[in-house]
Amino acid sequence: MTFDNSVDIVAPARGEDPTSALVATGREWWRNAVIYQIYPRSFADASGDGIGDLRGITARLPSLVELGVDAIWLSPFFVSPQRDAGYDVADYCDVDPLFGTLDDFDALEDAAHALGLKIIVDLVPNHTSSDHAWFRAALDAAEGSVERARYMFRDGTGEGGELPPNNWESVFGGPAWTRTTNTDGTPGQWYLHLFDSTQPDLDWENPWVRDQFRDILRFWLDRGVDGFRVDVAHGMIKEAGLPDYTAPADSGSMGGGAVGLEPEIGTHLDAPTPPYWAQDGVHEIYRDWRQVLDEYDGNRVMVAEAWVEPLSKLARWVRPDEMHQAFNFSYLETSWAGPAIRRVVDGSLDAFTSVGAPSTWVLSNHDVVRHATRLALTADNPQGHGIGPKSPGQPIPELGLRRARAASALMLALPGSAYLYQGEELGLPEVIDLPDRSREDPTWFRTNGERYGRDGCRVPIPWEADAASYGFSTSGKSWLPQPADWAPVSRDAQLGVTGSTLELYRLALALRHEHDLGFGAIEWLPGYGENVVAFRNGSVTVIANTSDVPVELPVGRVLLSSADLHGSALAPDQTVWMRS
Repeated sequence: MTFDNSVDIVAPARGEDPTSALVATGREWWRNAVIYQIYPRSFADASGDGIGDLRGITARLPSLVELGVDAIWLSPFFVSPQRDAGYDVADYCDVDPLFGTLDDFDALEDAAHALGLKIIVDLVPNHTSSDHAWFRAALDAAEGSVERARYMFRDGTGEGGELPPNNWESVFGGPAWTRTTNTDGTPGQWYLHLFDSTQPDLDWENPWVRDQFRDILRFWLDRGVDGFRVDVAHGMIKEAGLPDYTAPADSGSMGGGAVGLEPEIGTHLDAPTPPYWAQDGVHEIYRDWRQVLDEYDGNRVMVAEAWVEPLSKLARWVRPDEMHQAFNFSYLETSWAGPAIRRVVDGSLDAFTSVGAPSTWVLSNHDVVRHATRLALTADNPQGHGIGPKSPGQPIPELGLRRARAASALMLALPGSAYLYQGEELGLPEVIDLPDRSREDPTWFRTNGERYGRDGCRVPIPWEADAASYGFSTSGKSWLPQPADWAPVSRDAQLGVTGSTLELYRLALALRHEHDLGFGAIEWLPGYGENVVAFRNGSVTVIANTSDVPVELPVGRVLLSSADLHGSALAPDQTVWMRS
């Protein structure tokens, strides 16, 4: 099968502002962009408090230009009590002092744009922090008040309302409802929180809520941001009546927006859609938001974090009048196996192309086990559970890195837009042996340590091999402890070193741009066996060996190899790019 993502026109030069010249439909910057996710707490710390900040990011931007990415996506930096690492927002229109100030953000944005980088910021509309002024006012207000109508307050069931309104479970473990206490000390209503109890869900059927978020969008668009990544974009609207829901016991762990700790949308496509995810009403919200973005020049974008399957259903989030991109979690969760990879690539290109959107590709992010570890696990590890020292199926590090390099090389040759998570270009593994006392993920606490959660993929990244905290912080502090053996994977230890993971990524990104692979077309190449993924994208032939035996390579010039080649054979867990 062949999919064509190309348009026969000239693209703007790399780094050129699309508003400076006419950009034809089909060649907008976001259709083929490589977007680098920055988790601000763990990227670079300029203040010396051990927590990454905006000034630290600004100082390191030249390294990202040197890497070859087109845009950065910033995980939340808004005012927050940080009970869920910033995904519990207390003020959507200001910077948390932990990360700096609005002036620091403006300086970061100016520096990024001067370097030719776009900026996408994280927006969290499904819920706020319980510290948000809106929720504090709701708690102080009477039942049935306009303040309470902004959130999902409900009366309990049972005698005296002592039972929650329904049986829904939190994504982070435990019940999704918390009961309030009235000012006179008597038990009150319950409020819904699909995540932590400090993250109450907004009621998106309320026009007031929708008005507030239009203003929030415009606040950041007026400051010049290039787009938004929308957290839990499959949430927000709940089924009328809030009916009970029990997930099928064998449906795996998917969805959930951030960690997906209960069976949701995904592995078993015949499972019913939960009444709190992927409701039709969300599309009306995004059509409204799209009209706001279209008021601005510069091709501002929205990206959906929507845990929705099948891909044909996910494509509804990126119809022409809704969002521009949606994260391809089906691809992220695909095993390192030829038949599975071909199926998901075919399905992705077919689904997204059918609505005129580019496919996206992603292997790691701040919510999942890093793929340098995940691809070598020897036991099932449901998304969001995390991995720790007592987890079954401990990974084989060498195998994980080899597969990660091969998988990344394959991904970066696909047409569409690719997402990288900070540190994957260094080959960083999941940190497995974090001390229990250091953990901060609410998943760890709400499950009483049964699930390790996401801290292991959020450990601050290493910049200099010989510096304290590997150059992450000016003081040597680090909010999560870094492994003692990370000096060899630090950026300065890999820069310019032939064969390093960093140089593999730099070469792949340079070749991707040179050969315009993001706007290319996939043509599958037969004759290599079912466990070999072979395709042609323009003038580049890509062959990835997911089998356990070597494969003979065709005649041609090798442009890139994920591991050293020995003769004309492609070893297991290796990918090459060739020029015929």
